[in-house]
Amino acid sequence: MTGPHDNAAGRSFRQPYNFAYLDEQSKRMIRRCILKSMAVPGLQVPFGSREMPLAYGWGTGGIQVTASVIGPNDTLKVIDQGADDATNAVSIRRFFKRVAGIATTEITEAATIIQTRHRVPETPLKEGQIIVYQVPSPEPLRRLEPRDSETRKMHAYAEYGLMSVELYEDIARFGHIATTNSYPVMTNGRYLMSPSPIPKFDNPKIANNPAIQLFGAGREKRIYAVPPYTQVQSLDFEDHPFRVQRWRQCCSLCGATDSYLDEIVMSDKGRRMFVCSDTDYCTTRRNHGHLGPDRGDPADIELLLPSKIATGSESR
Repeated sequence: MTGPHDNAAGRSFRQPYNFAYLDEQSKRMIRRCILKSMAVPGLQVPFGSREMPLAYGWGTGGIQVTASVIGPNDTLKVIDQGADDATNAVSIRRFFKRVAGIATTEITEAATIIQTRHRVPETPLKEGQIIVYQVPSPEPLRRLEPRDSETRKMHAYAEYGLMSVELYEDIARFGHIATTNSYPVMTNGRYLMSPSPIPKFDNPKIANNPAIQLFGAGREKRIYAVPPYTQVQSLDFEDHPFRVQRWRQCCSLCGATDSYLDEIVMSDKGRRMFVCSDTDYCTTRRNHGHLGPDRGDPADIELLLPSKIATGSESR
């Protein structure tokens, strides 16, 4: 993160908006909320969500958080379901390029700020990076207790028995914990937190991560955070430990067996492919000579991209 005013005077283009769109008072307000959320990991801090030039549900919370921490010297990467070329990611990347004049990238290692919708990059993050999550529903207890007054009491008293009961009901009904995304976690041993609708495959990446992790929910007007190297524990039971998804297949393009895979229907005859959800990770592996069963056929890649954008891996 760099100072928003450091090189502002040196920008050569005329800026029709304030730097990064939001006015300075709004950004200061959001930064104060971020500092509070960093001091108390997992605590949902209310903030005055501003009107943005897109509808709620399309990442307004993440955009406001990014706009508050981004500086002229930052490099921004935006992913949607792991893809750099999805509509949401391309639109947000163009938005910040227009209102802030900052550099953008599709390479995880080259980015100083990564805004994400529903995935954590496969490439390990490092110190000095910030990852901003777009969060549609920040309250992990909402589906169990709809009253905000009651959920706040539960957080205040650390009364999270209801969530354990829900996970136990999964075991009683299906024989295992069936929650596959937005899997609840305990942050720093104190606050129950929703890690946004990321697949539970990504939950281990949140724990002890060297990067700063910020979560913004514009519609719900909540910000929370996980500071670097913070303990984050996915809920489980001694006889039913937490497990992540695994696939029998490898990525058809790069052969990866350690990444989150999307299943893509390639033809009306039922031909299917499994490919990495993280497009930068998959491309990097292919550039280094790793090829999957389909050996990175350009024809398949050309067919794949629009299909992947249309299907995605999680519901909005």
